[in-house]
Amino acid sequence: MHDIRAIRENPDAFDRDLARRGLAPLSAELIALDEARKAAVSAAQANQERRNALAKEIGGAKKAKDEARAAALMAEVAALKEAGPGLEAAQDEAARALDARLAAIPNRPKADVPEGADEHGNIVYRSHAGSRERLSEGREHFELGEAMGLMDFETAAKLSGSRFVVLKGQLARLERALGQFMLDLHTQEHGYTEVAPPIMVRDEAMFGTAQLPKFEDDQFAVLDGEALRDGGAGQPRRWLVPTAEVPLTNLVRESILREEELPLRFTALTPCFRAEAGAAGRDTRGMLRQHQFNKVELVSITTPEASAEEHERMLTCAEAVLKKLDLPFRVMTLCTGDMGFASQKTYDIEVWVPGQRTYREISSCSVCGDFQARRMQARYRGKDGKPAFVHTLNGSGVAVGRALIAVLENYQNPDGSVTVPSVLAPYMGGLHRIEGPR
Repeated sequence: MHDIRAIRENPDAFDRDLARRGLAPLSAELIALDEARKAAVSAAQANQERRNALAKEIGGAKKAKDEARAAALMAEVAALKEAGPGLEAAQDEAARALDARLAAIPNRPKADVPEGADEHGNIVYRSHAGSRERLSEGREHFELGEAMGLMDFETAAKLSGSRFVVLKGQLARLERALGQFMLDLHTQEHGYTEVAPPIMVRDEAMFGTAQLPKFEDDQFAVLDGEALRDGGAGQPRRWLVPTAEVPLTNLVRESILREEELPLRFTALTPCFRAEAGAAGRDTRGMLRQHQFNKVELVSITTPEASAEEHERMLTCAEAVLKKLDLPFRVMTLCTGDMGFASQKTYDIEVWVPGQRTYREISSCSVCGDFQARRMQARYRGKDGKPAFVHTLNGSGVAVGRALIAVLENYQNPDGSVTVPSVLAPYMGGLHRIEGPR
């Protein structure tokens, strides 16, 4: 959500930032909407002020026993009173129109974000080869998992449709081990507080982190039994979270924190749900793009002065997962045309997957500035005693399913077995190799 006052103060800078996002200038339209809002507010205030003034005049007329004047004044009050609800409705509608337009505009990119129209404009920030010899090619994860009899897409399709999977035996345990390992790393070494949040949230929470209204088509909505029996019309809905960023960031909604409480750092391992509305025909085989997947999320709430440093810290925490798993990866700085809607700046971590002979995203770490905080009304009280909006950050620490893919493909052996990374052995009961059922 943007600050209309900042837009008014420097409309040219706002339009330049939008141009970097590939958008046309909008400051004039927004300022016009704000002028309409101000005019509606002024009209409603003038109506109330006139009614207050007339009340005094009516009292004076009655005291002077001027019944004719008192009656005329009372008639004017009645007319003003009758017009009041319409003026208040116009005021509310003008405010909603401005807020709706502001809410539909993506965040302004930081000055150091590279410009580009799509992923081809992204640049390599740094890379990590790892200590193991990198496989240049190999079998894809679904070939390995299906050959072991531990990864079943056909049964999953019977249960739920496409883009679901059933994991069995040691692959199910490996996925659980990865999630537990990540949580332990982030809580014990990186200082994040583990949270077990709800995975169904209300409209307000989804709006707060900017999943709504723009990305409604990519979400799964849930109705309770009573609402379903009534056909769902007009019934309240809840959303299955597309990422734990939603409940974790909204932990501070509609609150004023103390500066000394910051930074707050939260982590959670949750199922995530995405409709993948724009991904028709992409990654249809395997686990890369599923409707349901597990992810460890990292969220930070901090002051504006500390957010850039916190962004680098969060990236380092996410990278640590892949370093301990000894997986080759690279970090990309996303360009203006490839960044997420709420992001000021984003780093993507891409892990090497030899089955596809390419790098694939496994984590995305973003700083959002006060963009989400304004939508959530999340503030802190600084040293000057005045409330100010916090800055929010979020990142994957990391996507568990994609980590499973990376481990299977990078640790595969010629005989079709998979070596368990040493850091995961304690979570696997000491198991060092997965070969499938015997």
